[in-house]
Amino acid sequence: MGAFTTMTSKGQITIPSEVRAALNLEPGTRFYVAARDGQVVVIPKNRKLMDFAGILGKPPSGESLTIEDMNDAIGQAAASDDERITREWAEQHR
Repeated sequence: MGAFTTMTSKGQITIPSEVRAALNLEPGTRFYVAARDGQVVVIPKNRKLMDFAGILGKPPSGESLTIEDMNDAIGQAAASDDERITREWAEQHR
């Protein structure tokens, strides 16, 4: 779906009503705007993180993790990365 619109001298555009309705955009909706490959990309930020819960389905292993398990895994990865960085730095400065 798309429609033509015109930018004002202040850099403002009007999002056509059909597009607003299709995307459930309301006054006050915030947008992320970027230039990408010669195009203007406008992404509405009208979704909450919880809207994406379960979007990827079950993990391939079928195992679900608790928040505590995830925190432990992150801590272990950070500690391992710190050890690697410290080791590489020491090797470079011998």
